Amino acid sequence: MKQLVKLNKRPSSGGRNFTYVLRYVGEDGKRKWETLGHTDKRKAEKQRSQKEKDLKMGYFEPDSMRLKDFMKDSLKRTGDQIRESTQVEYRQAMKDFINTIGNIDYKKVQQSHGEYYRQTCLDKGQSPATALKKLQSLKRFFSLAVQRNQLDENPLRYVKFPRVPKPKIRTYTSEEVDRILKAADGPQNNSTLNWHPLITLALTTGLRRGELLNLTWSDIDFDKMVIELNSKLNTQETWEWKIKDTDSRFVPLTKDVCQLLIELHNQSPQGYPYILVPQKRYDYIQKTLRPSGSWTLTNARTSVVNNFTRHFQCILKKARVKHGTFHDIRKTAITNWFQQGLSEYDVMTLAGHANFETTHKFYLTVADNLMERARKATTDHYNQNRFSKYHQNDVAEVIA
Repeated sequence: MKQLVKLNKRPSSGGRNFTYVLRYVGEDGKRKWETLGHTDKRKAEKQRSQKEKDLKMGYFEPDSMRLKDFMKDSLKRTGDQIRESTQVEYRQAMKDFINTIGNIDYKKVQQSHGEYYRQTCLDKGQSPATALKKLQSLKRFFSLAVQRNQLDENPLRYVKFPRVPKPKIRTYTSEEVDRILKAADGPQNNSTLNWHPLITLALTTGLRRGELLNLTWSDIDFDKMVIELNSKLNTQETWEWKIKDTDSRFVPLTKDVCQLLIELHNQSPQGYPYILVPQKRYDYIQKTLRPSGSWTLTNARTSVVNNFTRHFQCILKKARVKHGTFHDIRKTAITNWFQQGLSEYDVMTLAGHANFETTHKFYLTVADNLMERARKATTDHYNQNRFSKYHQNDVAEVIA
Protein backbone atom coordinates (compact mmCIF):
# COMPACT_ATOMS: atom_id res chain seq x y z
CA MET A 1 0.00 0.00 0.00
CA LYS A 2 1.30 3.45 -0.95
CA GLN A 3 2.65 5.44 1.99
CA LEU A 4 0.82 8.78 2.28
CA VAL A 5 3.21 10.38 4.77
CA LYS A 6 7.00 10.43 4.39
CA LEU A 7 9.42 10.88 7.29
CA ASN A 8 12.49 12.95 6.41
CA LYS A 9 15.39 14.66 8.13
CA ARG A 10 15.75 18.40 7.75
CA PRO A 11 19.23 19.80 8.50
CA SER A 12 19.66 22.97 10.50
CA SER A 13 21.08 26.14 8.92
CA GLY A 14 24.58 25.21 10.11
CA GLY A 15 24.28 21.69 8.80
CA ARG A 16 25.45 20.12 12.04
CA ASN A 17 22.03 19.19 13.46
CA PHE A 18 18.72 18.08 12.01
CA THR A 19 15.05 17.64 12.95
CA TYR A 20 12.45 15.22 11.66
CA VAL A 21 9.70 16.48 9.35
CA LEU A 22 6.58 14.90 7.84
CA ARG A 23 5.90 15.32 4.13
CA TYR A 24 2.51 14.61 2.56
CA VAL A 25 -0.04 15.87 0.04
CA GLY A 26 -2.92 17.80 1.59
CA GLU A 27 -6.61 17.58 0.72
CA ASP A 28 -6.20 20.61 -1.55
CA GLY A 29 -3.64 18.69 -3.61
CA LYS A 30 -0.70 20.78 -2.48
CA ARG A 31 2.47 19.37 -0.97
CA LYS A 32 2.90 20.09 2.73
CA TRP A 33 5.55 19.54 5.36
CA GLU A 34 5.29 19.56 9.14
CA THR A 35 8.30 20.05 11.43
CA LEU A 36 8.29 17.71 14.43
CA GLY A 37 11.01 19.65 16.29
CA HIS A 38 13.01 16.69 17.63
CA THR A 39 15.47 13.95 16.62
CA ASP A 40 13.82 10.97 18.32
CA LYS A 41 13.31 8.47 15.48
CA ARG A 42 10.93 6.18 17.37
CA LYS A 43 8.72 9.10 18.39
CA ALA A 44 8.84 10.51 14.88
CA GLU A 45 7.74 7.19 13.36
CA LYS A 46 4.74 7.08 15.74
CA GLN A 47 3.80 10.61 14.69
CA ARG A 48 4.13 9.65 11.03
CA SER A 49 1.92 6.61 11.56
CA GLN A 50 -0.74 8.70 13.33
CA LYS A 51 -0.70 11.28 10.56
CA GLU A 52 -1.13 8.48 8.05
CA LYS A 53 -4.24 7.29 9.88
CA ASP A 54 -5.61 10.82 10.00
CA LEU A 55 -5.22 11.21 6.26
CA LYS A 56 -6.91 7.88 5.58
CA MET A 57 -9.87 8.78 7.78
CA GLY A 58 -10.31 12.19 6.19
CA TYR A 59 -9.18 15.72 6.75
CA PHE A 60 -10.66 17.97 9.36
CA GLU A 61 -12.17 21.34 8.65
CA PRO A 62 -11.13 24.18 11.00
CA ASP A 63 -14.48 24.16 12.82
CA SER A 64 -14.83 20.39 12.90
CA MET A 65 -13.84 17.72 15.41
CA ARG A 66 -13.43 14.03 15.82
CA LEU A 67 -16.33 11.90 16.98
CA LYS A 68 -14.99 11.62 20.54
CA ASP A 69 -14.86 15.42 20.87
CA PHE A 70 -18.20 15.72 19.10
CA MET A 71 -19.74 13.38 21.68
CA LYS A 72 -18.32 15.37 24.61
CA ASP A 73 -19.41 18.67 23.07
CA SER A 74 -22.92 17.40 22.39
CA LEU A 75 -23.45 15.99 25.89
CA LYS A 76 -22.06 19.18 27.42
CA ARG A 77 -24.50 21.30 25.42
CA THR A 78 -27.40 19.02 26.33
CA GLY A 79 -26.52 19.19 30.03
CA ASP A 80 -29.21 18.05 32.45
CA GLN A 81 -31.97 18.18 29.84
CA ILE A 82 -31.72 14.40 29.73
CA ARG A 83 -31.41 11.95 32.59
CA GLU A 84 -28.01 10.82 33.81
CA SER A 85 -28.80 7.24 32.79
CA THR A 86 -29.74 8.41 29.28
CA GLN A 87 -26.42 10.23 29.01
CA VAL A 88 -24.67 6.98 29.90
CA GLU A 89 -26.60 5.15 27.16
CA TYR A 90 -25.79 7.85 24.57
CA ARG A 91 -22.11 7.88 25.51
CA GLN A 92 -21.83 4.08 25.34
CA ALA A 93 -23.55 3.96 21.93
CA MET A 94 -21.17 6.58 20.49
CA LYS A 95 -18.09 4.85 21.91
CA ASP A 96 -19.24 1.58 20.34
CA PHE A 97 -19.82 3.40 17.04
CA ILE A 98 -16.30 4.89 17.18
CA ASN A 99 -14.76 1.50 17.91
CA THR A 100 -16.49 0.19 14.78
CA ILE A 101 -15.84 2.94 12.21
CA GLY A 102 -12.94 4.85 13.79
CA ASN A 103 -12.60 8.24 15.45
CA ILE A 104 -13.28 10.17 12.26
CA ASP A 105 -14.45 13.71 11.64
CA TYR A 106 -18.14 13.83 12.59
CA LYS A 107 -18.82 15.73 9.35
CA LYS A 108 -17.46 12.77 7.40
CA VAL A 109 -19.99 10.31 8.82
CA GLN A 110 -22.20 8.83 6.08
CA GLN A 111 -25.23 6.58 5.87
CA SER A 112 -22.98 3.66 4.94
CA HIS A 113 -21.23 4.01 8.33
CA GLY A 114 -24.56 3.61 10.10
CA GLU A 115 -25.53 0.60 8.00
CA TYR A 116 -22.15 -1.02 8.60
CA TYR A 117 -22.48 -0.39 12.35
CA ARG A 118 -25.99 -1.88 12.44
CA GLN A 119 -24.83 -5.05 10.73
CA THR A 120 -21.75 -5.26 12.98
CA CYS A 121 -23.96 -5.15 16.08
CA LEU A 122 -26.10 -8.00 14.75
CA ASP A 123 -23.06 -10.02 13.64
CA LYS A 124 -21.68 -9.77 17.17
CA GLY A 125 -24.81 -11.49 18.45
CA GLN A 126 -26.51 -8.42 19.89
CA SER A 127 -30.29 -8.58 19.86
CA PRO A 128 -32.21 -6.46 17.32
CA ALA A 129 -33.66 -4.51 20.27
CA THR A 130 -30.16 -3.64 21.52
CA ALA A 131 -29.00 -2.58 18.05
CA LEU A 132 -32.17 -0.52 17.66
CA LYS A 133 -31.59 1.33 20.92
CA LYS A 134 -27.98 2.13 20.02
CA LEU A 135 -28.96 3.44 16.58
CA GLN A 136 -31.65 5.60 18.13
CA SER A 137 -29.04 7.14 20.44
CA LEU A 138 -26.67 7.80 17.54
CA LYS A 139 -29.39 9.35 15.40
CA ARG A 140 -30.23 11.64 18.29
CA PHE A 141 -26.63 12.91 18.42
CA PHE A 142 -26.72 13.94 14.77
CA SER A 143 -30.28 15.30 14.94
CA LEU A 144 -29.16 17.67 17.68
CA ALA A 145 -26.17 18.68 15.54
CA VAL A 146 -28.60 19.66 12.77
CA GLN A 147 -30.69 21.67 15.24
CA ARG A 148 -27.53 23.43 16.43
CA ASN A 149 -26.53 24.27 12.83
CA GLN A 150 -23.44 22.07 13.08
CA LEU A 151 -24.68 19.89 10.21
CA ASP A 152 -26.97 20.48 7.23
CA GLU A 153 -28.61 17.07 7.58
CA ASN A 154 -28.50 13.93 9.70
CA PRO A 155 -26.20 11.41 7.93
CA LEU A 156 -27.95 8.50 9.70
CA ARG A 157 -31.44 9.73 8.95
CA TYR A 158 -32.26 7.01 6.42
CA VAL A 159 -30.50 4.13 8.19
CA LYS A 160 -33.21 1.53 8.73
CA PHE A 161 -33.69 0.08 12.17
CA PRO A 162 -33.48 -3.70 12.59
CA ARG A 163 -36.85 -5.36 12.87
CA VAL A 164 -37.78 -6.03 16.46
CA PRO A 165 -40.70 -8.35 17.29
CA LYS A 166 -43.33 -6.69 19.41
CA PRO A 167 -42.95 -7.86 23.01
CA LYS A 168 -45.97 -9.35 24.68
CA ILE A 169 -47.22 -7.27 27.59
CA ARG A 170 -47.00 -9.45 30.70
CA THR A 171 -49.66 -8.84 33.35
CA TYR A 172 -50.66 -10.70 36.48
CA THR A 173 -54.00 -12.46 36.76
CA SER A 174 -56.37 -11.77 39.66
CA GLU A 175 -55.36 -15.06 41.26
CA GLU A 176 -51.66 -14.23 40.92
CA VAL A 177 -52.22 -10.78 42.43
CA ASP A 178 -53.95 -12.32 45.44
CA ARG A 179 -51.09 -14.76 45.97
CA ILE A 180 -48.45 -12.02 45.54
CA LEU A 181 -50.14 -9.78 48.13
CA LYS A 182 -50.44 -12.69 50.53
CA ALA A 183 -46.77 -13.60 50.04
CA ALA A 184 -45.76 -9.95 50.54
CA ASP A 185 -47.52 -9.71 53.89
CA GLY A 186 -44.71 -10.19 56.41
CA PRO A 187 -40.89 -10.17 56.58
CA GLN A 188 -39.13 -11.09 53.34
CA ASN A 189 -35.78 -12.79 53.81
CA ASN A 190 -34.13 -10.03 55.85
CA SER A 191 -35.59 -7.29 53.63
CA THR A 192 -36.59 -4.27 55.72
CA LEU A 193 -38.78 -2.93 52.93
CA ASN A 194 -42.51 -2.99 53.66
CA TRP A 195 -43.58 -4.88 50.55
CA HIS A 196 -47.33 -5.16 51.09
CA PRO A 197 -48.13 -1.41 50.96
CA LEU A 198 -45.58 -0.99 48.17
CA ILE A 199 -47.26 -3.60 45.96
CA THR A 200 -50.72 -2.34 46.91
CA LEU A 201 -49.79 1.19 45.83
CA ALA A 202 -48.29 -0.13 42.59
CA LEU A 203 -51.45 -2.08 41.76
CA THR A 204 -53.81 0.81 42.51
CA THR A 205 -51.81 3.75 41.12
CA GLY A 206 -49.70 2.25 38.34
CA LEU A 207 -46.63 4.12 39.59
CA ARG A 208 -43.16 3.06 38.52
CA ARG A 209 -40.70 1.60 41.02
CA GLY A 210 -38.62 4.79 41.16
CA GLU A 211 -41.76 6.89 41.60
CA LEU A 212 -42.96 4.74 44.48
CA LEU A 213 -39.63 4.69 46.32
CA ASN A 214 -39.25 8.47 45.97
CA LEU A 215 -42.73 9.23 47.33
CA THR A 216 -42.76 11.54 50.35
CA TRP A 217 -45.55 12.25 52.79
CA SER A 218 -45.88 15.75 51.35
CA ASP A 219 -46.92 14.17 48.02
CA ILE A 220 -50.10 12.78 49.60
CA ASP A 221 -53.27 14.90 49.81
CA PHE A 222 -55.46 12.88 52.15
CA ASP A 223 -58.41 15.29 51.85
CA LYS A 224 -58.55 15.06 48.06
CA MET A 225 -57.40 11.41 48.08
CA VAL A 226 -54.69 11.95 45.45
CA ILE A 227 -50.94 11.66 45.01
CA GLU A 228 -49.29 14.69 43.45
CA LEU A 229 -46.15 13.27 41.88
CA ASN A 230 -43.35 15.83 41.53
CA SER A 231 -39.61 15.86 40.97
CA LYS A 232 -37.56 16.33 44.14
CA LEU A 233 -34.91 18.94 44.86
CA ASN A 234 -31.64 18.43 46.69
CA THR A 235 -32.47 19.52 50.23
CA GLN A 236 -31.25 18.55 53.65
CA GLU A 237 -34.04 15.95 53.97
CA THR A 238 -34.51 14.83 50.34
CA TRP A 239 -32.25 13.95 47.45
CA GLU A 240 -32.64 15.12 43.87
CA TRP A 241 -34.89 12.97 41.73
CA LYS A 242 -36.61 13.65 38.42
CA ILE A 243 -39.94 12.30 37.32
CA LYS A 244 -39.88 10.55 33.93
CA ASP A 245 -41.46 12.12 30.82
CA THR A 246 -43.65 14.70 32.60
CA ASP A 247 -43.14 17.58 35.04
CA SER A 248 -45.78 16.31 37.45
CA ARG A 249 -49.03 14.39 37.53
CA PHE A 250 -51.91 13.47 39.82
CA VAL A 251 -52.96 9.90 40.64
CA PRO A 252 -56.15 9.05 42.57
CA LEU A 253 -56.25 6.95 45.73
CA THR A 254 -59.06 4.69 46.91
CA LYS A 255 -60.50 4.93 50.42
CA ASP A 256 -58.86 1.65 51.42
CA VAL A 257 -55.43 2.76 50.19
CA CYS A 258 -55.83 6.11 51.93
CA GLN A 259 -56.59 4.27 55.16
CA LEU A 260 -53.55 2.05 54.64
CA LEU A 261 -51.36 5.15 54.20
CA ILE A 262 -52.82 6.82 57.27
CA GLU A 263 -51.98 3.77 59.37
CA LEU A 264 -48.49 3.69 57.84
CA HIS A 265 -48.03 7.40 58.60
CA ASN A 266 -49.05 6.91 62.23
CA GLN A 267 -46.37 4.22 62.57
CA SER A 268 -43.68 6.30 60.83
CA PRO A 269 -41.17 8.04 63.13
CA GLN A 270 -40.53 11.77 62.94
CA GLY A 271 -37.86 13.02 60.57
CA TYR A 272 -38.34 10.41 57.83
CA PRO A 273 -39.95 12.08 54.79
CA TYR A 274 -40.07 9.05 52.47
CA ILE A 275 -43.10 6.79 52.70
CA LEU A 276 -41.51 3.48 51.69
CA VAL A 277 -37.75 3.86 52.18
CA PRO A 278 -36.65 1.79 55.21
CA GLN A 279 -35.25 3.85 58.10
CA LYS A 280 -31.84 2.16 58.07
CA ARG A 281 -31.47 2.67 54.35
CA TYR A 282 -32.50 6.33 54.60
CA ASP A 283 -29.96 6.92 57.39
CA TYR A 284 -27.20 5.26 55.35
CA ILE A 285 -27.98 7.36 52.29
CA GLN A 286 -28.15 10.56 54.33
CA LYS A 287 -25.14 10.02 56.57
CA THR A 288 -22.77 8.09 54.30
CA LEU A 289 -23.59 8.13 50.59
CA ARG A 290 -24.69 11.74 50.13
CA PRO A 291 -21.87 13.36 52.20
CA SER A 292 -19.25 11.31 50.33
CA GLY A 293 -20.62 12.32 46.93
CA SER A 294 -21.50 8.72 46.08
CA TRP A 295 -25.19 9.43 45.55
CA THR A 296 -26.27 10.37 42.01
CA LEU A 297 -29.49 10.90 40.05
CA THR A 298 -29.12 7.36 38.72
CA ASN A 299 -28.95 6.02 42.29
CA ALA A 300 -32.11 7.95 43.14
CA ARG A 301 -33.85 6.17 40.30
CA THR A 302 -32.48 2.64 40.60
CA SER A 303 -30.75 2.14 43.95
CA VAL A 304 -32.95 3.59 46.65
CA VAL A 305 -33.34 0.09 48.08
CA ASN A 306 -30.67 -2.60 47.85
CA ASN A 307 -31.41 -6.00 46.27
CA PHE A 308 -34.90 -4.87 45.25
CA THR A 309 -35.28 -7.30 42.33
CA ARG A 310 -33.88 -10.26 44.27
CA HIS A 311 -36.33 -9.74 47.13
CA PHE A 312 -39.28 -9.34 44.76
CA GLN A 313 -38.34 -12.56 42.97
CA CYS A 314 -38.45 -14.30 46.36
CA ILE A 315 -42.01 -13.01 46.79
CA LEU A 316 -42.99 -14.35 43.37
CA LYS A 317 -41.49 -17.72 44.20
CA LYS A 318 -43.38 -17.80 47.49
CA ALA A 319 -46.56 -16.85 45.59
CA ARG A 320 -45.94 -19.66 43.06
CA VAL A 321 -45.70 -17.21 40.15
CA LYS A 322 -43.11 -18.56 37.72
CA HIS A 323 -42.40 -15.49 35.59
CA GLY A 324 -42.70 -11.79 36.17
CA THR A 325 -41.09 -8.52 37.21
CA PHE A 326 -42.08 -5.69 39.52
CA HIS A 327 -42.75 -3.51 36.46
CA ASP A 328 -45.41 -6.02 35.41
CA ILE A 329 -47.49 -4.75 38.34
CA ARG A 330 -47.60 -1.33 36.65
CA LYS A 331 -48.59 -3.03 33.39
CA THR A 332 -51.35 -4.85 35.24
CA ALA A 333 -52.71 -1.58 36.66
CA ILE A 334 -52.67 0.13 33.25
CA THR A 335 -54.38 -2.84 31.61
CA ASN A 336 -57.07 -2.82 34.31
CA TRP A 337 -57.79 0.87 33.63
CA PHE A 338 -58.53 0.03 30.01
CA GLN A 339 -60.66 -2.95 30.99
CA GLN A 340 -62.74 -0.64 33.18
CA GLY A 341 -63.45 1.65 30.24
CA LEU A 342 -60.95 4.52 30.64
CA SER A 343 -59.98 6.26 27.41
CA GLU A 344 -56.48 6.22 25.92
CA TYR A 345 -55.98 9.87 26.85
CA ASP A 346 -57.07 9.22 30.44
CA VAL A 347 -54.72 6.26 30.79
CA MET A 348 -51.86 8.18 29.18
CA THR A 349 -52.34 10.99 31.71
CA LEU A 350 -52.54 8.67 34.72
CA ALA A 351 -49.58 6.52 33.60
CA GLY A 352 -47.37 9.51 32.79
CA HIS A 353 -46.55 8.33 29.28
CA ALA A 354 -44.83 10.85 27.01
CA ASN A 355 -46.84 9.84 23.95
CA PHE A 356 -49.78 7.75 22.78
CA GLU A 357 -47.55 5.09 21.24
CA THR A 358 -46.65 3.55 24.59
CA THR A 359 -50.22 3.78 25.88
CA HIS A 360 -51.61 2.30 22.68
CA LYS A 361 -49.64 -0.92 23.21
CA PHE A 362 -51.65 -1.54 26.37
CA TYR A 363 -54.88 -0.57 24.62
CA LEU A 364 -54.24 -3.09 21.85
CA THR A 365 -53.54 -5.80 24.40
CA VAL A 366 -56.88 -5.18 26.09
CA ALA A 367 -58.61 -4.84 22.73
CA ASP A 368 -57.29 -8.26 21.70
CA ASN A 369 -58.59 -9.69 24.93
CA LEU A 370 -61.93 -7.94 24.39
CA MET A 371 -62.25 -9.48 20.92
CA GLU A 372 -61.63 -12.92 22.35
CA ARG A 373 -64.20 -12.43 25.12
CA ALA A 374 -66.77 -11.07 22.68
CA ARG A 375 -66.19 -14.01 20.34
CA LYS A 376 -66.68 -16.46 23.19
CA ALA A 377 -69.83 -14.73 24.40
CA THR A 378 -71.33 -14.71 20.89
CA THR A 379 -70.38 -18.34 20.26
CA ASP A 380 -71.85 -19.46 23.58
CA HIS A 381 -75.10 -17.60 22.91
CA TYR A 382 -75.68 -18.94 19.42
CA ASN A 383 -74.61 -22.46 20.31
CA GLN A 384 -77.25 -22.55 23.02
CA ASN A 385 -80.00 -20.99 20.90
CA ARG A 386 -80.06 -20.32 17.18
CA PHE A 387 -77.32 -22.68 16.02
CA SER A 388 -78.64 -25.56 18.11
CA LYS A 389 -82.15 -24.97 16.69
CA TYR A 390 -80.90 -25.09 13.11
CA HIS A 391 -78.83 -28.14 13.92
CA GLN A 392 -81.92 -29.95 15.27
CA ASN A 393 -83.93 -29.09 12.13
CA ASP A 394 -81.11 -30.38 9.92
CA VAL A 395 -81.02 -33.62 11.87
CA ALA A 396 -84.82 -34.00 11.60
CA GLU A 397 -84.71 -33.51 7.81
CA VAL A 398 -81.95 -36.09 7.46
CA ILE A 399 -83.95 -38.60 9.50
CA ALA A 400 -87.09 -37.90 7.47
